[in-house]
Amino acid sequence: MRPGSRKIVVVILVSASLVGACQWWPSSPPAWTEEEIGVLRSLWLVSLPELPPDPSNAVADNPLAAEFGRMLFFDTRLSANGAVSCATCHQPERGFTDGLQKAQAMGTTLRHTPGIAGMAYSPWQFWDGRRDSQWSQALAPLEDANEHGMTGEQVVAVIAENDEYRSRYESLFGALPDLAGANSAALNTAFANVGKSIAAFERTIMPTTTRFDEYVAAVVSGDTERQRQLFTDDEVWGLRLFTGKANCTQCHNGPLLTNFEFHNTGVISFPGDVPDKARATGVVEVLASEFNCRSQYSDDPLHRCAELEFVRTGAGLIGAFKTPSLRNLAAPFMHKGQLATLADVLKHYNDAPDAMIGHNEAKPLGLGSRELRQIEAFLATLSVAGAGPSATITEE
Repeated sequence: MRPGSRKIVVVILVSASLVGACQWWPSSPPAWTEEEIGVLRSLWLVSLPELPPDPSNAVADNPLAAEFGRMLFFDTRLSANGAVSCATCHQPERGFTDGLQKAQAMGTTLRHTPGIAGMAYSPWQFWDGRRDSQWSQALAPLEDANEHGMTGEQVVAVIAENDEYRSRYESLFGALPDLAGANSAALNTAFANVGKSIAAFERTIMPTTTRFDEYVAAVVSGDTERQRQLFTDDEVWGLRLFTGKANCTQCHNGPLLTNFEFHNTGVISFPGDVPDKARATGVVEVLASEFNCRSQYSDDPLHRCAELEFVRTGAGLIGAFKTPSLRNLAAPFMHKGQLATLADVLKHYNDAPDAMIGHNEAKPLGLGSRELRQIEAFLATLSVAGAGPSATITEE
């Protein structure tokens, strides 16, 4: 330093918030521990148990019933305007949903079309669980004015007036009732049998394996090279956050990535709609349904209904919706398609706002922007690009 010159010392103050935003992140994820591998195994599609029987549906696993149900699933004659089928909203090429916020059929429905792959494992159907079997669920849209707009009697008439349908029905269930003189119980039995056939087809619709499942297979076998080929570091970190800090597996667990339970997570209402009471009204409806598993239309002579015996009821279920499967994710998201992207969904759970109705069970996660992007990257590995769930989906 030259004589007479002055030394200038500059002090830079770095705020704590800036330090937090620029947090250090290791270059590559660590190896999975045995305990962590156990968690990954539990989410692996290979771990999906054998499909349990449905005692309430005598033809649930009958291939002839499944074929009959497939034909009905794609048939627009089962609608008041001759233009709507089950596949109108449950489109195979879209993972058996429709890509809309609210389903569009005879009219606009109240909620978003849920996917049906693997839903034979669920004790509850619909976002609010207002039906307790796939066959009773299949009946509800047929009689809904905004969906198929039919009556049960009109549905049975379609079967009776079609020679092939009549033949297939009677080979499975016996003679159709005479529509002119049949009592309500006979007509309801025939209508229920239509639902049971559709359910037999829907039981064959299962999710396909994805890149995530291939990655877990590589982890289980100890093939580190294959792991690096399948997942980027960000996707691995996202999976670690999903099973750890973000606590996603509290609800999205098991091979289908859902606990099939009902939770209020503070999702905002659809614009213009009043807040949806959801499970609080759905549980009342399923208990009162003439087609629930306790009804005379169930094929189980013992009427075994553990889910109805021990079902939760009460005000605590206000605003609670069934946890959807995360397999074959497709936008938009939530029960009315309120959130357009996965980034929107993750921001919602990170913020955990107060519920508009009831109580939000979720707590703020406090995740940084990089962590949110990593979880989003992992979630993308749960879908198969250009392919929906596996099933026999040929339309005739």
